[in-house]
Amino acid sequence: MSLDHYVTLGRSGLRVSPFALGAMTFGDDPGSVGCGVEESEKILSTYLDLGGNFVDTANFYTNGHSEKILGDYFAARPGQREHVVLASKFFFNMFPGDPNGGGAGRTSIIAQLDESLRRLRTDHLDLYWLHNWDRNTPIEETLRTLDDLVRAGKIRYIGFSNTPAWVTAQAQTTALLKSWTPLIALQVEYSLLARTVEGELAPLALDQGLALVPWGPLKNGFLSGKYRRGAQVADSARTAFIGSPDEDQFTVIDAVAAIADELGTTSAAVSLAWLRARKGTVVPIVGARRVEHLQDNLAALELALTPDHLRTLDEVSAPTLDYPAPMHGAGRAMLQFAGATVDGEPSTVYQALLASDVRY
Repeated sequence: MSLDHYVTLGRSGLRVSPFALGAMTFGDDPGSVGCGVEESEKILSTYLDLGGNFVDTANFYTNGHSEKILGDYFAARPGQREHVVLASKFFFNMFPGDPNGGGAGRTSIIAQLDESLRRLRTDHLDLYWLHNWDRNTPIEETLRTLDDLVRAGKIRYIGFSNTPAWVTAQAQTTALLKSWTPLIALQVEYSLLARTVEGELAPLALDQGLALVPWGPLKNGFLSGKYRRGAQVADSARTAFIGSPDEDQFTVIDAVAAIADELGTTSAAVSLAWLRARKGTVVPIVGARRVEHLQDNLAALELALTPDHLRTLDEVSAPTLDYPAPMHGAGRAMLQFAGATVDGEPSTVYQALLASDVRY
């Protein structure tokens, strides 16, 4: 597989590359851990030259510099913007002291989109994400505003990021009932070191035909291969910013590294290949501060993990999910099916359960 083997993003007609390019690292503004304009453009050119077409940014990344780098790049290459799925986000306030400068109200969404379009030097976005849940704004107001912007041609599709499952479900149901523009994707934290999304949001996405677009698929670089027990990471500035893996995380990191060594590939490739093997449509966002980082990540496109590899990774990284998820495991099959097998799910220990002192 390669970047030009496209997938349909959720229940839509939008075709995107199997990996999105994250532009959060584009721009070297003070306080950021990004890269300069020249390196950013090299990374973007490499991704596009390999057939990639899905570029993700946000108004807040490097204080707007990320969007400006992308805008200047495409403006200098007439005709290329039309062949790229360009996504950005709204929510974060870039105007200190202005309570309407951020969030998901009508006034702020329209203003934020206009600013993003100006920096990106384009007349529309292909995908516009709610970056975070605005608990001070009715979800109906947010959805109606986004639908108006779709109808006006300023955005094409919408998605949510970092939003609770119950809010997301309410939003999708409301949009469908009112014939407003529905969500097509959820941008979520998801990796071998961050799997709690599997409690609520991932099942919701699978049920509703929403694509998952994971951010942080290498968990701050912990799954990149450069973090090993007892080894000093060369990038001390980034380590000071994000910290170091703990003992539980190193257990997963070790398992990933062992499979990478067995297959003659990188830990990053194994971690990304595991994500792409999850149920439904999963399009990880890969970021990079150097071209070499991007090339290492894209090696995952050529990697197919065996069922044994997937099982090993699933088990070593198994998350502890919040209630009521623990009630939906083997015990549910025992009690619901009463010894029968349904949809390939056996409950043969039912009688043994009844004979024991275990009760729910």
